[in-house]
Amino acid sequence: MTNRSPLAESFRNAGIDLLPYGPPAHGIELVESFGELDFEYAALRKSCVLIDRPDRGTVEVTGPDAVSFLQSMLTQDIAKIPVHGSAASFWLNKKGRIVADMRLTKVHAESGVKLLIDLDAYAVAPTIESLDAYLIMEEAELTDATERTHRFSLQGPTGPALIAAAGERQAGDAATDLADNAACVCSIAGAPVLITRADTTGTIGLELAVPAESAQAVWDRLIEVGQVAADADPHNLPERESSKIKLRPAGWLAYNTARIEAGTPLFHIDFNTESLPGETGLLESRVSFTKGCYLGQEIVARMFNLGSPKQRLVAIKPGGEHLRTDEGHPRQPVGGTEVYQDAGPDGTPIGKPVGSVTSSTISPMNGGEPICLAMVKGDYAEPGTELFVHAEGAMLSGKVREGLSFLG
Repeated sequence: MTNRSPLAESFRNAGIDLLPYGPPAHGIELVESFGELDFEYAALRKSCVLIDRPDRGTVEVTGPDAVSFLQSMLTQDIAKIPVHGSAASFWLNKKGRIVADMRLTKVHAESGVKLLIDLDAYAVAPTIESLDAYLIMEEAELTDATERTHRFSLQGPTGPALIAAAGERQAGDAATDLADNAACVCSIAGAPVLITRADTTGTIGLELAVPAESAQAVWDRLIEVGQVAADADPHNLPERESSKIKLRPAGWLAYNTARIEAGTPLFHIDFNTESLPGETGLLESRVSFTKGCYLGQEIVARMFNLGSPKQRLVAIKPGGEHLRTDEGHPRQPVGGTEVYQDAGPDGTPIGKPVGSVTSSTISPMNGGEPICLAMVKGDYAEPGTELFVHAEGAMLSGKVREGLSFLG
């Protein structure tokens, strides 16, 4: 598969570094950074950043039975999503394993309503193929809309002000009024842009679905309206909208740091197609326990009632006397590093691994120290449990946190 960003060539021509998302042969490339990572992260927290997201795919579900079909298939209560509203959900196989982690947004269509599904680009084909297998008499159609629908992410508290300044509302509540899980359609650079509120970084998050042929124009318009000139004096900015919005383009590294701090796991990174919903830390936001039957429901309910999955995603803030190198730099565990229940005085792990790190970063919100998400065996996933992890030649210890967030 290939999901090449319409902006990739312009980024490359500007000397912006791109990194592969998934197997390089598949052609998905993300902006790593626009060269000022610290400023990009600071803008995400204090103003807003615009991020290109070719790692995201889109599935369009249409037809008079679209809602009722998905209601019988997915873990979320799809029928309760209002028009210009959204909800996160899992799509499971019959064994209760996760096929896709998705966000569904309901909008008006000629036939009544349609649903646009935002999901990992690598989950698009498996999702369509597996859902199609259960379409028998229902009048519903699933279409891969990834090539014609490109995605941006606008993260930060001034994001709604940018949309209000750059666009004109066409449907739904105004972008400045969007509550979490709400959506609206705005015209930006002459193109209809679906904007969905989904907070994944501990601040306001707006996910933009843009016609692919208009992606460059929409990006340029948002940059034009929101970005302060690079050489502008921050203490003497002109009284114009951009001086209040202070937009920066940002890359994957800034977003990844912020989403780990917020405790937002990602499919294919922190959990995968072998995972069960109860292992992800996302059960409450993805699964309805009051709706009717759906595929994999019996397994989800049984695990929920037992309350102790075999493994679980946890948050750990490593520390200890070896937290920093001799030069004072924090040591960071890398993805895939094994987690142990104990270690000897010399840092040698004791016993077999009880899990592994899935994501890690050096967190500005945590004093410039490392934080990580890890999938560990259920017996070691309780809050307060001390665990040990290797980081750049040293063994660090840390306790399992209550919940996945490192903020607050």
